[in-house]
Order: sequence, then C-alpha cells, then structure tokens
Amino acid sequence: YGTLRSDISLFLKFKFDYVVLDESQAIKNPSSKVTKAASLLTATNRLCMSGTPLQNNTFDIYAQMNFLNPGLLGSVEYFRNEFANPIDKFGEQEQKEHLRKLLYPFILRRTKEQVAKDLPEKTETILFCEMDAEQRKIYDAFRNSYREKILGTIDEQGIDKSQLTILQGLMKLRQICDSPAILNEEEKFPNHSIKLDELAREIAENIGDHKALVFSQFLGMLGLIREKLTEMGIRYEYFDGSTSSADREKAIQSFQNDEEVRVFLISLKAGGVGLNLTAADYVYIVDPWWNPAVEQQAIDRTHRIGQTKNIFAYRMICIDTIEDKILQLQEKKRALAKELIADETGFVKALTKADVEYLFS
Repeated sequence: YGTLRSDISLFLKFKFDYVVLDESQAIKNPSSKVTKAASLLTATNRLCMSGTPLQNNTFDIYAQMNFLNPGLLGSVEYFRNEFANPIDKFGEQEQKEHLRKLLYPFILRRTKEQVAKDLPEKTETILFCEMDAEQRKIYDAFRNSYREKILGTIDEQGIDKSQLTILQGLMKLRQICDSPAILNEEEKFPNHSIKLDELAREIAENIGDHKALVFSQFLGMLGLIREKLTEMGIRYEYFDGSTSSADREKAIQSFQNDEEVRVFLISLKAGGVGLNLTAADYVYIVDPWWNPAVEQQAIDRTHRIGQTKNIFAYRMICIDTIEDKILQLQEKKRALAKELIADETGFVKALTKADVEYLFS
C-alpha cells in the first residue's frame, strides 16, 4: 500500500482488468492518501479481500465499499448521519438491517469452518497470572494515583475531555502487568514480572518438539523476553514494526524451516495480518488487545490452511488488574459495540464514568 501511495502517478498509466485489494481494511479511512490513491486506479473489475473489514466501527466499511461501488453508500456525511452514527451510537436495528441489505449483494463471506474443514483443532486458554507482592505494590500505587486524577478530570471536564488521561492511565497499568521495568518514567522500576516467569516456564515445558509464536504490543516487554530466551539458550526470531521487509522475510523463513529456531517474537501490531507461520503450534498473547478480533488474527497466523498440528493458544492475564477487567468489559460491551472496538481510542470512546471507575478499581 505504501508503494501504491507513493507511485500512484505510475499506476495511473495502466488500465487494469482487475484490481484486488488484499487486507482491504488498509483503506478504511476515506481521507487517507492510500484510499485516495486506490480510488484513482482504472480497472474493469475491483475486489476487496479482508478477514476484518470492520475493525473499529460501521464507518470502516464505507471507504472499502466506495472503492468497489463509488456512490453506492452516498457521500461521507450522508453515510455517517444515515448509518454510522445511528448504528454505532444508538444501536438502531432498522438502519443496521437497511445497511446489511445494501451490502449483501456485494459481499461473499466465507468462514474458516466453511472453506478449511480439515483444519486441526484449536484450543484457546486464558493463562491467569498472580503478581508477586512487589509488582502488585507498584500496580496499586499507579492505579490509585490515576484513579483520583481521572475521576477528578471527569468531574471537572466531562468524560469526553478526559480521554487522554484515561488512555494514559490504561497504558501505564497494562505495562505494569507486563513488567514495571518497561514503564517510561523518570524513576526506573525493577523487573518484577510474573508473566515473564510464567512464559519462561511454559516455553521450557512445551517447546521440546514444538514451536511458539509470542505476541506483545509493548516493545519493552518483547525486549525482556528476548533477554530471557537468550539466557535460557533458546533460539528465536524477532520482528516489530521497524523491521525491514527483507529482514522480516528472512526471519519468517528461518522460523518456518530451521528446526533449531523454536520461538518467534512478534509485535502484535506488526504481525497480526498477512503472515503464514504454520511451523508454530503454540501461541502466547502476552498482553490482551482491546478487540478479540485482533488477537484472533494473530492466533490465525498458524491456524490456517497447511497446518497439520493441533494449535494451543494462550492469553496471559494478570488477575485482579486492568487486564481481567478489560476482558469483562469486552464481554459486557460486546452486544453494544458489536465487536467493533479495535483500538484504544475506540475502546475509550465507548466508556462511561461507571466503566472508568470499574477499570481503575
């Protein structure tokens, strides 16, 4: 998509029979340069392919559909007022049904169960972790401090204007659940990490004849895991958003084909889509993401056509922290959010004051 954006003048010289956008959620923002570039392409036929065409909200479908059928859903403003706001903010069934009927003739949906009936079993488990006293002490101190700060801001400015503070608080608490050592604070904290201990134990016990994918959103945590694996003498590959595509490809080939390489550490945001890592049969999601669909995409790097082994996926959750509360809120809001809350801002926008009190309790 980066190439399309930067070399659009070159692409405009061609008339294509087909333009296929894979992972088409890349053009979900109608005002982004890549969406505008895609819309300029001349093609007899256009196709979009995506496992998650809707990630944040109903509005995500607009630009993709507008690429396929310009004008079908009206202008951006019309779509927002007629569909996105009524569906996302007020859960209006009638509008949802109307939109579904409009989209229906243009969408062919195939679930994995339909097209890959022979896929081996996938078992998903939550690995509950109990912080030690030191980690808990740091967590509680930050939670109490942010709780007062955030509730004060909400009382003074309302919840909409408190989102930045809420996000900041959520981020800090989630980092402490991984390890206080990854906090970006003036005061440096020691590495008290129950997750690191649990992950090391899991890998030591399970990795004999198996390979594992380990996902985290925090580069600091991935760094700590790298140190731990080196210390344990376990060979691994690694990539995050800053890894060049050549190095990324090299890492993938090494993990897929080298028997000695047992673990692949991947930044969740960088490695959630478009990867085929069927050499792995264990998956560890070190920190929960706001939307289960994003975690699912990560797990499905290995649970896909070509996989012959049963898959074991683990989500690591610290007990009685922001993490298990996020899990419970996800469940509570699933009906409301229609599983469309995919990122921090989407998550925070859907919070009420009561939710915030609960998260920081």
